Amino acid sequence: MTSKTLEQWLAQLEQGVAGGVIELGLDRIKEVKERMSLNPTCPIITVAGTNGKGSVCAFLTAIYREAGYTAGTLTSPHLIRFNERIAINGQAVDDETIVQSFERIEKARADNLLTYFEFNTLAAVDIFMRHNVDVIILETGLGGRLDAVNAWDTSVAMVVSVDLDHQNFLGDTIEKIAYEKAGIFRSGRPAILGEKTPIKSIQQHAQKIGANLIEYGQDFSSQRLDEKQWSFRFNPQNTQQAKARHSLPIPSLRGFYQIDNASCALAAIECLHEQLPVDIGAIRKGLLLAENPARFQVLAGRPIRVLDVGHNPHAAQALKDSLRRLPFAEKRIAIFSILNDKDMASVVSILKSEFDEWRIAPLDLPRGRSIENMLAEFDAIGINRNIIKIFPTIANAWQQTLTEAQENDRIVAFGSFHTIAQIVELMN
Repeated sequence: MTSKTLEQWLAQLEQGVAGGVIELGLDRIKEVKERMSLNPTCPIITVAGTNGKGSVCAFLTAIYREAGYTAGTLTSPHLIRFNERIAINGQAVDDETIVQSFERIEKARADNLLTYFEFNTLAAVDIFMRHNVDVIILETGLGGRLDAVNAWDTSVAMVVSVDLDHQNFLGDTIEKIAYEKAGIFRSGRPAILGEKTPIKSIQQHAQKIGANLIEYGQDFSSQRLDEKQWSFRFNPQNTQQAKARHSLPIPSLRGFYQIDNASCALAAIECLHEQLPVDIGAIRKGLLLAENPARFQVLAGRPIRVLDVGHNPHAAQALKDSLRRLPFAEKRIAIFSILNDKDMASVVSILKSEFDEWRIAPLDLPRGRSIENMLAEFDAIGINRNIIKIFPTIANAWQQTLTEAQENDRIVAFGSFHTIAQIVELMN
């Protein structure tokens, strides 16, 4: 019997383990990690980036699973249940498993104050080790250099993409943010960069510490051949083991950018090929079976309905590009809400040409943006209030829109994980 339920544990962690303000840093989590002997012997892949992290983790998980390995994957945030963050072969672990791990962490932490995410990360690695997984996939929560997952030495580090987000914590320029993300690189280990444009701070940091930098376009690349297949090339300059994968199926995850994400996953798989060999059949199956809800998720049926958790300018541009590849829609409706600390002005400015009507609602959260604030932003961007409708909740907006929309309309919900969570809960 356990003393607390998972819900009680999470409520406590959301308040702070022992009160007070906890500063960024790895000393606390490293101390608890050593007390718990959380030192995995299996390969670890650490994935950072402004966007695309979750999709890369989904591809890695599915491909390794189809190859017969057991993959433990840590992702964040979750849509509906905390358990989604800690998954084995793509399946969320149960409450009891997490609670037992939390109790072990509580005993080991002593006087150390741990954040919600530090508890989460320690629990994930603890659970993965107890399940004897073959590979651990860790998605960073914020940045990389001071992120909790960086307490572990990675076998392969990856920065999928870099753009402006979390500027209060990571810096106000691409180069500063990139440097923070490159903090997961390790000397003598592969360091994959998925950005198509070289980033000087990442290149300099990799050279300084002696990481084996593998860059998109130079050391690996992807090419879409037609509507059904694409190819992948892996030819790092510091190795003679060039490899090409031809006639790969278009990934199950929607969005034109998913081929780029899949190529990052394949680059990591090639880096670990000697330890974890993977055949072409597993790659093809994994690409088709990977799941990552609410990343340009197009629901079945009519009217066209899209769910997307994009909440920064980089994600907004990707959403715009993907929407323009969809069939013509007679009326284009946005269902939208966003948090206070996100760049709403840039997100809406990028996407304003894609919608004929905006349906907005506040998020009942401390970080939620008020209707008044959203309307002021819409005014500043130049969006006419006549095409904006206000609802008490996103769930209300979604339900009413479904009753009013015609077969040839298009409904796109986006702006925050919390926005999409209300809709997913309704559908469930």
